[in-house]
Amino acid sequence: MRIGLVTEGGYPYVNGDARLWCDRLVRGLAQHEFDIYALSRSERQEDEGWVPLPPQVSRVRTAPLWTAEDDGVAYGRRARRRFAECYGELVAVLCAGGAADASGAPGGASATEADRFGNALYGLAELARDEGGLVGALRSEAAVRTLERACRARGALRAAREARVPDLLAVAAHLEHALRPLSLDWYEDDNLGSVDLCHAASAGSAALPGLLAHHFCGVPLLLTEYGVRLRTHYLAAPESSPAVRSLLAAFHGRLAAETYARAALVTPGNTHARRWQERCGADRAKLRTVYPGMDAARFAEVGEAPECADPDTLVWVGRVEPAKDLVSLLHAFAEVRKEEPKTRLRIVGAPSCSEGAAYLGHCKVLAAQLFPDEAEGPHTVGDNPVSFEEVGGPEIPTLADAYAAGAVAVLSSVVEGFPISLVEAMFCGRVTVSTDVGAVVEVIGGTGLVVPPRNPRALAEACVALLRDPERRERLGAAARARALELFTVEQNVAAFHGIYLEIVSRTPVRRVVLDEAGAPLPFAVPAEAHVPGRWTERSARLVARGGPSRPAGAPVRATALPATEAAR
Repeated sequence: MRIGLVTEGGYPYVNGDARLWCDRLVRGLAQHEFDIYALSRSERQEDEGWVPLPPQVSRVRTAPLWTAEDDGVAYGRRARRRFAECYGELVAVLCAGGAADASGAPGGASATEADRFGNALYGLAELARDEGGLVGALRSEAAVRTLERACRARGALRAAREARVPDLLAVAAHLEHALRPLSLDWYEDDNLGSVDLCHAASAGSAALPGLLAHHFCGVPLLLTEYGVRLRTHYLAAPESSPAVRSLLAAFHGRLAAETYARAALVTPGNTHARRWQERCGADRAKLRTVYPGMDAARFAEVGEAPECADPDTLVWVGRVEPAKDLVSLLHAFAEVRKEEPKTRLRIVGAPSCSEGAAYLGHCKVLAAQLFPDEAEGPHTVGDNPVSFEEVGGPEIPTLADAYAAGAVAVLSSVVEGFPISLVEAMFCGRVTVSTDVGAVVEVIGGTGLVVPPRNPRALAEACVALLRDPERRERLGAAARARALELFTVEQNVAAFHGIYLEIVSRTPVRRVVLDEAGAPLPFAVPAEAHVPGRWTERSARLVARGGPSRPAGAPVRATALPATEAAR
């Protein structure tokens, strides 16, 4: 089958979200054909280029989310009236309290508001399709005035009524940015309209092309969320005014609810994300948990030989940032040293931003204060029991070597989605001590110890218990490796999505009709292997997909259109 994979800020770019799992999915499903529709987040991301693409990727189309030049479209009177009606209806729903009831039960006022939001959204998309784009209209003074009228209308939320001019400008700018995908030319029969299934790799802006392909062409939509975008929006911009936060939360809540309602299936990456989706309006019957697939092969050597270099060493591996709460880990380690003076702590990781670099410097200062050089005891002068290292150094050349260096892997985070570092430790056969955040309990299942976050004493007690019991460490480590190999491998992930693709397509009505020379339909003229590359798929019949032209399966497509760009393999 032919899959339209829609990404935002990730695959096929070298850097970005969801890059690895998308690449593994595409490579693992070589029997299918993929068209990639990618929204980029920055000019730097575009300049860094793409990862090497496998042969089953027949087309890549890209469009920037980080910028949108004025499209130069001048609306006539009728088009301006259509825009005012659709945009006015959309912002009226937001001002009426969309965030508060986005998760409401079906029926009643919530269902009515959801219909109003959806109709307004698709009305704007139809206007963009007819007139050539929305950028200028969404940036216009008319859009701000329409938003202001909605905020001042009777029945509007108190926070919306209190919005001032800077608030209105901020909200209007955010809506223009979020709605940029509506102006793309991806929704014709020779683009997303020609795929058998649209797979959005995240909610939010990446889901909009999938929603429009479903609306215009009837293409079924599959949504995958490994991190719930709506939760991120709720937690973002705490310095904004109450009016801005309320209106933006309402918009993203409504958009998430619309996406969940229109998707054929939704695949959260863990139960933690699944609960968020249910709370935000997703139908439980549509939810299928699919864990992220990770490459177990690179940890096989360490996992099959669980002996560690130092049974008295704790190891932490990850990206250095405040959410990882290394401060609590260092205080916990100070308690561990009181009970087990020989214990060492190896912190392996690097910061990814300036905030992380500053946090790393703070942690190094704290480590020097907590563990001054000892003139006596098991360590020599100048030998601090805490080391800060990075993968690729002389002592830790690979990620697997980082986990092999310790007897116990520790996670001390206060915020965590899917804990990738825990799964890596499990592949290596290491027992873990973790804080109870995100999907931690779901991932380890009982193969490690879990303590409350921001509790250094509890973290220390759990570490000491495992350091003193090597048989328990070995037993739990073996169970952890078995669990990871059963649930979290690339093969499991690919097999799950392969089955989901087939299930969705099998329930979707045929949207393409093959006609003979006289224009009469030819039943069964498109065989099941129509998308398998090869000369036997070259057919003489003319394929009309809602009036559009056809092409031989597997043949590359070359076209350019602004504001999106396309590259074909």
